[in-house]
Amino acid sequence: YYCCCFCCRYSCFIVVIIIINIIIQSWPPLAAAWRVLALLLGLKGACVLLASALSGASAANSSGRWWGIVNVASSANLLTNTKNVQLALDPSLSLLSRRQRRLIRQNPGILHAIAAGLHTAIKECKWQFRNRRWNCPTSHTPTVFGKIVNRGCRETAFVFAITSAGVTHAVARSCSEGSIETCTCDYRRRGPGGPDWHWGGCSDNVDFGRVFGRDFVDSSERGRDLRYLTNLHNNEAGRITVAAEMRQECKCHGMSGSCTVRTCWMRLPSFRAVGDVLKDRFDGASRVVYANKGSNRASHRADPRHLQPENPAHKLPSSRDLVYFEKSPNFCSYNGKTGTQGTSGRTCNSSSPALDGCELLCCGRGYKTHVEKVTERCHCTFHWCCHVSCLNCTSTQTLHQCL
Repeated sequence: YYCCCFCCRYSCFIVVIIIINIIIQSWPPLAAAWRVLALLLGLKGACVLLASALSGASAANSSGRWWGIVNVASSANLLTNTKNVQLALDPSLSLLSRRQRRLIRQNPGILHAIAAGLHTAIKECKWQFRNRRWNCPTSHTPTVFGKIVNRGCRETAFVFAITSAGVTHAVARSCSEGSIETCTCDYRRRGPGGPDWHWGGCSDNVDFGRVFGRDFVDSSERGRDLRYLTNLHNNEAGRITVAAEMRQECKCHGMSGSCTVRTCWMRLPSFRAVGDVLKDRFDGASRVVYANKGSNRASHRADPRHLQPENPAHKLPSSRDLVYFEKSPNFCSYNGKTGTQGTSGRTCNSSSPALDGCELLCCGRGYKTHVEKVTERCHCTFHWCCHVSCLNCTSTQTLHQCL
């Protein structure tokens, strides 16, 4: 009898703690207050461990949850420089899985690169789709991109590819800049290279970026289904694109700039070049189905043998192609269930027959026109030294907005 009562009370206590932690994790200010209260009551250790375990499990089961660090990552949650490196108790890091936190601990300075890569990826996504019905909307939710990540459409494929590419690109660049303690420039290219040039300089370490990106980004994926395989495939497609777009850069040496000898190294592409390639891959993305090739277990990495084109007449998707498995939702109107914002209020081009034209962007609903005055700085003149003077020019612009 006493054992049953003890077990019942203990179970109720655990349930209450779990419910409290679920509530506080959804609201960071309340989470901070809970930590202070737990410290005062002497429950800090147990509650923080339980909250960490719950958030880690949630991150492990939620694709793209780690993207949320872009909203809260700052200098306040960097790793300490002590011998026993510890992660600060910050709401942003609770979005990471246990493996992701361990990778950050093992690579001091890399958290800034990850956050910078995410910022760049989001900015590029918005630019690439600025004239589309889906214009890559973001929010301050943990998933950043909203409910679109729970689907398997083309837009989802691009989001996974561009964010994976952003991390790889930023980490590789940070290595060559000396911002990460565990990596440096790629010095494997040394010595003779050609008749009038040789390898040297500081090549961007794209191999370290790819390996870290695979370990960090892919660790948030769990499952053995089609969604799991497509997410891993698109993650890898983003990383491959960064590596494939690497370019040789050289510096001339010689008397009076004669360029008799050149020193060359490998440089990362601009992220705009990466975005352009992935946008082309988006337009030509392959719709796939799961094909069991004699194994019921999906490997940790995406296996192309399990992804077959839905149309047997189409070619197999390559490692650089983006893949998806369901149609895109209707982005014309607001739909809370699918998380689409609609195109009402969007600015369109009345003279364009393309996707940014009012007919297509407004989905045939029509548009309204209004005129507004815009004041900009113009006729700027540089005065030695060192002052710039400008005039204010006012112009009239005609804007069209979807109904």
